Amino acid sequence: MDFQLSDDQRALRSGMRDLLGAVFDRDRLRAAVERDGVLDRSLWRELGAAGFFALRLPEEAGGVGLGLPEAVLLFEEAGRALLPGPLVATHLAAGLVKGAAEGEAVVTAVAGELPVAHLAEADAALVVGAEQPAGEATGAESLTGEALRAFVAAARPVRSMDPLTPLHCAPAASVRTRADAERAPAATERTPAHAGRFRFEAALLTAAEQLGSAARTTEAAVQHAGSREQFGSPVGAFQAVKHLCADMLARTEPARAAVYAAAVTGDPVEIAAAKLLADEAAVRNARDCLQIHGGMGFTWEADVHLHLKRAWLRAASWVTGAGAEELLAADLGAAGRLPRSSAAPGRPAREAGGGG
Repeated sequence: MDFQLSDDQRALRSGMRDLLGAVFDRDRLRAAVERDGVLDRSLWRELGAAGFFALRLPEEAGGVGLGLPEAVLLFEEAGRALLPGPLVATHLAAGLVKGAAEGEAVVTAVAGELPVAHLAEADAALVVGAEQPAGEATGAESLTGEALRAFVAAARPVRSMDPLTPLHCAPAASVRTRADAERAPAATERTPAHAGRFRFEAALLTAAEQLGSAARTTEAAVQHAGSREQFGSPVGAFQAVKHLCADMLARTEPARAAVYAAAVTGDPVEIAAAKLLADEAAVRNARDCLQIHGGMGFTWEADVHLHLKRAWLRAASWVTGAGAEELLAADLGAAGRLPRSSAAPGRPAREAGGGG
């Protein structure tokens, strides 16, 4: 079986990297930081026009008609570029929320008690179930219009560690009563079928962003180590720096394999494992990149701190480290007890004793 990217997939990834290099270069990144993360709607529409959000919609519905593996490639490039905004939620809302596929609508997601990104700028919010020990979503609905405005009014802003990601603390579930829903029936759309896969697809696309960030900080560290000199030699000639760079690559590539494999299978356990590896690669690589840059890495002008802060936020979203470990442990225990023919519906059967 050939697991290499196809020519079309490589062209798709290359095209997205070229697009982001043109529409979201470092100057635009820094401008976004100065705006305190306020979204650039023109950029959002450019992404929509390029098919970023409609990538997996069928062609007859106005989409590109590609799959989850191709979406992972695009989100990996978004992670490299530190592209801001609720990209995952808007991508998954394409076809569910009007204007999301075209980039005309900004859609955020509310997951349990976690802070909500870009809530004040959102045209819609997808409310999904809180993280469960078994790793399943409990439901999902889209809020627009009066229902969304009431939700935003009840939320409160919280300080974000990432200057590109403004956060709000979501109101308690009791804020939206049945009476609220009855007063605005057109503004609330239940989407139970979509809810079953929403959380894990969101976790996988977030893992792809983490993978892109891990790869980018590895490249930045190697580049700096080769150009920065101390005592008449590049700092990359010193063994300690070599080991840091090697460790960064050794974290990135297994995470890449796990993310790509999970995109093919769509298996929740494999997605949890991919998220766990990608989170570790993104956070630890950013820290090592900062260390290799030395004192200048700690300055506001260096971009590495933006990668580190974003990696921390992503690691706490959708499937957290603790949640992924629970899911993997449960699957490992079940695999040791069940024969292959008793595998859970919708998941590939596993060898006895096999893990995620």
